[in-house]
Amino acid sequence: MVDNPKPSDFAIEVRQLRKDFGVLKAVDGVSFDLKRGEFLSVFGPNGAGKTTLIKILTGLTRPSSGTARVAGYEVEEGRSEMRREIGVISHSPALYADLTPMENLVFFGKMYGLEHPQESALAGLEDVGLAARRHDRVRTFSRGMLQRLSIARAVLHDPSILFLDEPFTGLDIHASNVLKEHLQTLHNNKRTILMTTHDVSCGLEMCDKVALQVMGRFAFFKDIKDVDKENFETMYFDAVRNNQFTMGIRSH
Repeated sequence: MVDNPKPSDFAIEVRQLRKDFGVLKAVDGVSFDLKRGEFLSVFGPNGAGKTTLIKILTGLTRPSSGTARVAGYEVEEGRSEMRREIGVISHSPALYADLTPMENLVFFGKMYGLEHPQESALAGLEDVGLAARRHDRVRTFSRGMLQRLSIARAVLHDPSILFLDEPFTGLDIHASNVLKEHLQTLHNNKRTILMTTHDVSCGLEMCDKVALQVMGRFAFFKDIKDVDKENFETMYFDAVRNNQFTMGIRSH
């Protein structure tokens, strides 16, 4: 086993990735590369396999076949070195409701082995505008505040790759705008971001690459400059309808 990752210009490398749950093909032959510093928005209807894809890439579930490398590490090995390079934000905040924001972040900071978890926690809360609420119980927070705290948790250890699984779910317009602003500050040449979302306008505005996942497959994967933003929603629904129709024919 090689202890160090293979040097690469790519933060994420996926080859013919598949995940089956019985007869259900949640991820069905997905292949793509994402360079360091790029932002990929993955669109798709519910049940398309987007969350399963993220679970594979973050080492939470094993693929049925295919390969994937994240930050240079094979995801199937589930090694701690890869986990130090990634942060995950989803519609589930993954926080302890009966703890304060400070207590939550100090706990996670210690898990990541940070040298000064108290200082890092306070800096993280200041970055997301929650320092004034640092001693309140997390259970008293609004949905938008929980997502901001989730960002602080996910980037506490300064990961090189962020995975965002439908982070705007359940947010009102104001909370969505605040979250979008925070995410835009996190996108730079150093940090790579992969986001699944149903928010078409936001997803297109923030990304460098666009993918559409339908019934486990990538119907397309393009640079944002090659995407017709004005007609994207029409193309989206046509692609979903055509792929579902094609899969329906193949299943008979």
